[in-house]
Amino acid sequence: MRNLFPFPAADDVMSKLAPLMLALALSAGLAACATAPTFYAPAATPQGVGFSDYRLEANRFRITFRGGPGAPAAQVADYALLRASDLALANGYDWFRVTERYMTRSAPTSGTRLSIGTGSGSFGRHGGVGLGLGTSFDLGGGPSLSQTLEVVMGKGPRPEGADAYDARDVRQTIAPRV
Repeated sequence: MRNLFPFPAADDVMSKLAPLMLALALSAGLAACATAPTFYAPAATPQGVGFSDYRLEANRFRITFRGGPGAPAAQVADYALLRASDLALANGYDWFRVTERYMTRSAPTSGTRLSIGTGSGSFGRHGGVGLGLGTSFDLGGGPSLSQTLEVVMGKGPRPEGADAYDARDVRQTIAPRV
């Protein structure tokens, strides 16, 4: 009896699919590695990347800047100071004093995970080939940092002290790097 549906041997199919599957895995891996950069902008959600703030008193604000995964601590701290200077200037103040400052680190998220598996089988004169996609290795962007500042704002000459900042000077120094 002649085989009406000749199938190539499973090993032949697998050897031809292997380079394609490797290319697919590498492409998907590179696409998943691309994390959103940290921009100086309002946070879209309460835990989103960007700044959020609220007024505690007429001249007192709490400001938080959340960086994206892997953003450097210096960048996150600078963006929080920039937001403080922007708020001071927008509300008619000349300077601000940081009365409270803390940085928090959130654990890295599990991120996107990708793996590829193959299999083949032979059943007498028939064979089969399988291809599966699943999860196996972490492509996440690392931990996220957030800087929270509580600031008091004022008018006139900047008071003495390392925790007092001239709002215009901070804006001129940090804004070009944004």
